[in-house]
Amino acid sequence: MERDFESGLRGERWRRVVLKLSGEAFGGGRVGVDPDVVASVARAIVGPVREGVQVAIVVGGGNYFRGAELSQGGMDRSRADYMGMLGTVMNCLALQDFLEQAGVDTRVQTAITMGQVAEPYVPRRAIRHMEKGRVVIFGAGAGLPYFSTDTVAAQRALEIRADAVLMAKNGVDGVYTADPRKDPDASRLDEVSYGEALRQQLKVVDATAFSLCMDNGLPMVVFGMDGEGTISAALRGERIGTLVSAG
Repeated sequence: MERDFESGLRGERWRRVVLKLSGEAFGGGRVGVDPDVVASVARAIVGPVREGVQVAIVVGGGNYFRGAELSQGGMDRSRADYMGMLGTVMNCLALQDFLEQAGVDTRVQTAITMGQVAEPYVPRRAIRHMEKGRVVIFGAGAGLPYFSTDTVAAQRALEIRADAVLMAKNGVDGVYTADPRKDPDASRLDEVSYGEALRQQLKVVDATAFSLCMDNGLPMVVFGMDGEGTISAALRGERIGTLVSAG
């Protein structure tokens, strides 16, 4: 199956996407999972899935642990990253529960084997699940330290031959010319090339994820999780946030 990037770039419906969700948002600003937030995210995903969009999801673990931050406190970076990976799996299971309560069949696949709660990550199996209308949630990052979940989302999107990777961010609604929380003159970009984003060091998304998508011609949409209907709009291919492409 070939990826039809041009259809998505014209604003038409994506066929298959990887949605990256912020772990911090899952906690509603606190450590752990806020059931109301996760239920709201699940409801936003249900409509597009029932309309035929094939959806895979990568969830961060920032509401539990961030490996880089733990390592700054003196913990071994590799061990801290593994803790972060386990945090992502807890978020995956929470989202799976709310999606299935909403009537959407869901499978969790993890890069670290944990057979009692999830399937192992197998790309062909993930594709088959999506073809059957199931949502697939990828947990435990890449199964390796030093890889951000942004980069994992890009890698998974390439491996399952998705049309785009959709980056739902917490606290920012797209790619800006500078950090809008620090620079009042920063303006949001409707479109930007990967090369320009890397040259200007626009860090709303991990640079490795930008590079991976750029090298493989995979479009990315960066948008905010805040606001009613943003996730549904992104999944349906509506123009939202910032479109990042090879240019």
